[in-house]
Amino acid sequence: MGANFQGLLNRAHYTRFGLPVQPSVTGKAPWWLWPTILSLDAPIVVVLWQRLIGAAASAPAGTPEMAVLGCSVWLAYSADRWIEGWRLDPETIGTHRHRFYLRWRWPIAAIWAAVLALDVTVALRRLPQNEFLAGVLVLIPVAAYLLSHQLVHRNSSWLPPKELCVALLLGAGAAVFSVGRQGARIAPAAGPLGLFVLLCFSNCALISVWEHEVDRVHGQTSLSHQFAGAGALARLLPWVISAVSGLAWAAAGRGTASGCAAVSGVLLGVVDLSEKRTGRVPARVLADVALLTPLVPVLWGHA
Repeated sequence: MGANFQGLLNRAHYTRFGLPVQPSVTGKAPWWLWPTILSLDAPIVVVLWQRLIGAAASAPAGTPEMAVLGCSVWLAYSADRWIEGWRLDPETIGTHRHRFYLRWRWPIAAIWAAVLALDVTVALRRLPQNEFLAGVLVLIPVAAYLLSHQLVHRNSSWLPPKELCVALLLGAGAAVFSVGRQGARIAPAAGPLGLFVLLCFSNCALISVWEHEVDRVHGQTSLSHQFAGAGALARLLPWVISAVSGLAWAAAGRGTASGCAAVSGVLLGVVDLSEKRTGRVPARVLADVALLTPLVPVLWGHA
């Protein structure tokens, strides 16, 4: 009932101002879209960068840390989409991922509860106490973000951009277990962490530009809606990140993290340049693929 009421409000708003109502997404999702639909892309990206940041800090992440981080990121992303799907009217849903979370709402809730139980069990049994407490410290702002941006303050104009919040939270998750470990070298990890946060922000900012109309119909605040110059900034940022990372790579003797960030920046920029031709849906998937560059050094045993 709440979702239908929100949908009526959305349609009334766009009819009043003469704006087109986004049709409900239809058709079968292509196979390459399913990692995004199932919220698997973000956990994979963050765990890979966790490996790079941990290697730079001389505190490499073990299997328990990777499992807890991957599960935690999935729980946060799926909760965000579950809430969004719950409040939307089916006739206004403009993405396959939101339609999936609306259609399979209660099976996903059951799976979410099972993953939460697994996550907590592994964290309690396998993580050292200091790492567990550090993880709890990151959990608090994640919960606050979901509560504020999706429920309590979602229509407030003073909200900080969700893209910036997501980037900072993902960075905190990627670094928390390594940086919180005894003997970790925090200073060498600062560069890779900063580059990862910038890449996450660039990724989210570009998606906000590509999905500008989707967010408008969904009633979702995004960077491109909050700031007039966000589109230009979003399109410039990947190239700036690539240039800065390339200089850092050359200055630091070909550092692994800076090299990965430089390539990711170029890939994000290329995806943005081709978005009008490929469409926003493939571009969104490719934007996440662009952040998978740490997979190469991880497979080669350099991270």
